[in-house]
Amino acid sequence: MGIFQRLAGRPLKSMCIWSLWSRHSSALAAVGRVTSDRALIVTSSQLTQHRCVHRGGLGASPSNPGAAPPRLPFSRVTQDDLAFFRTLLPGRTITDPDLLKSSNVDWLKTVEGNSEVLLRPKTTEEVSQILRYCNERHLAVCPQGGNTGLVGGSVPVFDEIILSTSLMNQVMTFDNISGILTCQAGCVLENLSLYLEERDFIMPLDLGAKGSCHIGGNVSTNAGGLRLLRYGSLRGTVLGLEVVLADGRVLNCLATLRKDNTGYDLKQLFIGSEGTLGVITAVSILCPRKPKAVNVAFLGCSSFQQLLETFQCCRGMLGEILSAFEFLDASCMNLLEKHLKLTNPITECPFYIVIETAGSSSAHDEEKLHNFLEEVMTSSLVTDGTVATEATKIKALWSLRERVTEALTHEGYTYKYDISLPVEKIYDLVEDMRGHLGDMAKNVVGYGHVGDGNLHLNITSPSKDPALLAAIEPYVYEWTARWKGSISAEHGLGLKKRNYIYYSKPSEAVALMGSIKAMLDPKGILNPYKTLPDNIH
Repeated sequence: MGIFQRLAGRPLKSMCIWSLWSRHSSALAAVGRVTSDRALIVTSSQLTQHRCVHRGGLGASPSNPGAAPPRLPFSRVTQDDLAFFRTLLPGRTITDPDLLKSSNVDWLKTVEGNSEVLLRPKTTEEVSQILRYCNERHLAVCPQGGNTGLVGGSVPVFDEIILSTSLMNQVMTFDNISGILTCQAGCVLENLSLYLEERDFIMPLDLGAKGSCHIGGNVSTNAGGLRLLRYGSLRGTVLGLEVVLADGRVLNCLATLRKDNTGYDLKQLFIGSEGTLGVITAVSILCPRKPKAVNVAFLGCSSFQQLLETFQCCRGMLGEILSAFEFLDASCMNLLEKHLKLTNPITECPFYIVIETAGSSSAHDEEKLHNFLEEVMTSSLVTDGTVATEATKIKALWSLRERVTEALTHEGYTYKYDISLPVEKIYDLVEDMRGHLGDMAKNVVGYGHVGDGNLHLNITSPSKDPALLAAIEPYVYEWTARWKGSISAEHGLGLKKRNYIYYSKPSEAVALMGSIKAMLDPKGILNPYKTLPDNIH
């Protein structure tokens, strides 16, 4: 007997009206899913002293620090270079402008480079030869995975050679006792998930862009995603890496051990470094067993304070089976309905929650979920909701959270901010931004991962608007720094946010990062103009 069949027969407060699946089957049928989709308080005047202001040409400046800097003095690709690449990669050295176009533009279509060469290696040895050659020739390289990044980190800024990992897509080994998977960096996340599910395991991360993103790119950006609350970050689940350094040396730290305390943990340098220190070519990652029972609840709350109290109750009552706690606001739901023609499966609410449980016993999990739902209903923390236990309905509910990014692409130009904050402050930023911008913005929406304090703040306008951007930045970063947050929770810094790093890191830390970069990539050929501020390069 399903949990809501049991709940339906129980006396509930009149205001806690629960939507059964039979009531909303047609609505949910319309819901699709996209699988391709120390805190330092710093003022803007203080930040300016850290920036390199480039004169004579377009580039980053105190008024627009997210813009591209002038091109650095790298060599340009010659016919001799192309001959070398074509000999090394026959049929996999792409120079056709039409074929290069999609690799030169980011997913949001906000950053576009002018690369004339796309290289598609299949092996670590090929990557090694490419980087050795490029380092000797002083040719800049832009490593690229699935190109699903949101900060301009995965596309060239000028004419950097694009090094794609798309053909490095093989699973190397899987140990079904330890659950350790070793694979090449170009494996698509969703393909790895399907591979593991056939073997009764799952990937420890799940993203809305799972149908396109590569595991190497996930690791390079330290992607968080929907399962971080349960399984932690990639800094914990990644056990080993194989990385090709700028001079072509192969660093084989592809360990498959849970415990290894011999010296420095070098792999951590490359996790989240956005391809600026080395090119990840293979990954070993610890994968959890596939849960035998999964439930998803989609709930509505009247206020963000009630949402926070629901989260507190959820953590206490669901405990070890809680795998995700996500939220979106009413503005997000309006965009889903307007642009993607999705239907809200419950009554309208100011805030919506997606809760997922995953465990080994359906009876045990249903009982815990039942008790939790009864508690939040009778205490009026939640005003409406629905629950899914079947795979298709679970996917339908998750799409209401995962497709928000897609819906935003139909709103015009979107300014995206990926912020970490104390959980109780998450939505204060959204409300303060609305008051700060007034009528300048078309929409200011908030959604994200409540479980790990990660807000996705999105501000839309009909088109790119410099005046709006000037009103948003640095206000959003100053606000975040004031509450000891991070200006990049999981998307990275890339091109767009590199010069804002001082809002989250002290200058001593940034300088040390620059020293590490200079040691590992002295010629600066790896993903230039990204991650580190202009005055460090």
